[in-house]
Amino acid sequence: MPDSTHPDRRDFLKALAVSAAGAALPYSPARAAEVADEAKAFLDSFNAGWLPLETASNEANWIALTDVTPAHTAAQVATAQPLNEFVGSPQVIATVKRLLDQKDKLDDLTVRQLEKVRLRAAESPGTAPDVVKARIKAEADQSSVQDSYDYFVNKLGQTPKKETANGIDRVLVESKELLERQDYWEASKLIGSGLRPGLIKLRDLRNRVARELGYDDFFALQVADYGMTVPEMLAQTDGFLNDARPLYEHLHTWSKYALAERYKAKPPKGKIPAHWLPNRWGQNWPGLVSGIDMDGPFKTRSKEYITEQAEAFYVSLGFPKLPPSFYKKSDLYPADPKSGRKKNSHASAWHIDLRQDVRSLMSIEPDARWFTTAHHELGHIYYYISYSTPKVPYLLRAGANRAFHEGIGDLIGLAAGQRPYLKSVGLLAPEAEKADQVQWLLDTALDGASIVFLPFAAGTMTRFEADFYSGKIADDRINSAWWEHVGKYQGIIPPTDRPEHLCDPATKTHINDDPGQYYDYAIGTVLKFQLHDHIAREILKDDPRECNYFGNKKVGDFLKSILSLGATRDWNAVLKEATGQSLTAKPMVAYFEPLLGWLKEQNKGREVGWS
Repeated sequence: MPDSTHPDRRDFLKALAVSAAGAALPYSPARAAEVADEAKAFLDSFNAGWLPLETASNEANWIALTDVTPAHTAAQVATAQPLNEFVGSPQVIATVKRLLDQKDKLDDLTVRQLEKVRLRAAESPGTAPDVVKARIKAEADQSSVQDSYDYFVNKLGQTPKKETANGIDRVLVESKELLERQDYWEASKLIGSGLRPGLIKLRDLRNRVARELGYDDFFALQVADYGMTVPEMLAQTDGFLNDARPLYEHLHTWSKYALAERYKAKPPKGKIPAHWLPNRWGQNWPGLVSGIDMDGPFKTRSKEYITEQAEAFYVSLGFPKLPPSFYKKSDLYPADPKSGRKKNSHASAWHIDLRQDVRSLMSIEPDARWFTTAHHELGHIYYYISYSTPKVPYLLRAGANRAFHEGIGDLIGLAAGQRPYLKSVGLLAPEAEKADQVQWLLDTALDGASIVFLPFAAGTMTRFEADFYSGKIADDRINSAWWEHVGKYQGIIPPTDRPEHLCDPATKTHINDDPGQYYDYAIGTVLKFQLHDHIAREILKDDPRECNYFGNKKVGDFLKSILSLGATRDWNAVLKEATGQSLTAKPMVAYFEPLLGWLKEQNKGREVGWS
């Protein structure tokens, strides 16, 4: 097992200690020519020590999430420890600080790499080794509790029924019985009580780690990866919400009446009860548009077809076929219940060695949701493949910013839902083909990373985590604060009182194992519409609402020009050069303009909103 006591790594850290000691000497102009060479030598040595440790840790994390056992959790902790000791060593921190203090003597590519080292060190500073060690263990323990959880549905007078996450999701999409829906919704939230103590512990440990390098809190550290402050990030996400608010309020109102008709109930006044909605967190509302059966065409398809068709989409644009190791090493389908194996239920993509070992973790079943998800996850995979070239240093093998990764995945998810593409591959039901454009836009706005998703991503999740890590939420108000945010931004209310011991925010996996970053998805949502609008209008010369990327190599070339850069350029500059404008929600709003007019007609005489 790689560790920080390896002779080469010890020598590297000793040399840094000597170099850092010399930093006390006044800076001399005579040394100016040496700074670039010193930075290059440091980065070369850092990469030699870091990459094997990073790969070993990624591999251990993969095993721990795909086969949840105490032994695998212990191995996850064991491999993370030497990695964090190395990247966060006091010598690394001191050297990076000294070099960045002289960044006017360095080229942009070098500065970008040093900034990545600094941010990584801030996640595990060697100046607080006991805190870092405790955080590693706490995060592994939290993941183990989350991924080994068995869902049980409690029905009055019946023996509790064991259920999968996919099974709960299916009932919430399909069931028209409100009592049954509430049983399944409440079952999905029971996991929160077991995660509550670990979440509070993690908040404190994460904050202590971030403050070692001068960040206000852990949320501020995550935002810093964008080169932004927390107020700047919150202002940006609030701007998205303001742009989307008129359409969201009309969707919210229309949906109340559509759901009431479905359940043969009175439309609720104000906020929508959470168990009425077809998603555990109300982050998307699929299945509300009648006459558009997206799942029907998949009933005759195998689960293997889903990934194979997603790969074919990228190959048609000029991307290479996936390496054989992808299919050999990925975990793409639900675990066999008979095997007893438990796995993480959230779809994800992995770049194990920052080279060619790419994998995906999914639980694919043949339906429209997994079809879109597979296209999205392969967006991450092809991003990895595109920037894994000698032109991109290992430390910059990442998206232009984190949201670019989500935005590219969402972009292809959007493209995979366009009717011309679905028709060309035999996945468009006749009634869906005949549906008018407004109904199609309505379905798009309600489902996936779109209008309904934005208040959850930019509002509830972003604001809750900002408040949680900044200390604005007391430990005895975690659940109530969560529902205050849900009510304010999404207009959703729980079906019953939610006592504090339940900890509903912890039921969302990102709160536990991908913290302080959910605005990535909000930015990615806005980004995908901006990129899609450019592709449709400037490359395909077609309507953004009815276009087909499949088989168009020019679209592939456009995407490669972005993906191949990794994080070597400023993300704002990359976006402006690609589309001609900085990040803006205007293309997203324009995409749904015909829908807003239709909704205003439908909602005449109704009270719009939930204040």
